[in-house]
Amino acid sequence: MNPSKHLTPEITDRIIEMAWEDRTTFEAIEFQFGLNEAQVIALMRQAMKASSFRMWRKRVAGRKTKHLKQRDAIITRFKSSDQKNRLL
Repeated sequence: MNPSKHLTPEITDRIIEMAWEDRTTFEAIEFQFGLNEAQVIALMRQAMKASSFRMWRKRVAGRKTKHLKQRDAIITRFKSSDQKNRLL
């Protein structure tokens, strides 16, 4: 499975940016781009240096905010406020 075959470089960059954000869930990425968590991980592994990928995986492992079902009910926003005007 190669999720990056149908993605433009701009969309790939946006997915990587969203994956690095603490408050952006994998479900939000899937809703917006159609890539599930495993596909996002595969994309990150392919697009990043090995050391950067390991750092990212260590960062998101076990993080509640990366999964919608594990988040606090109080957190309801879909994207960060500084990205509300960003267009693809």
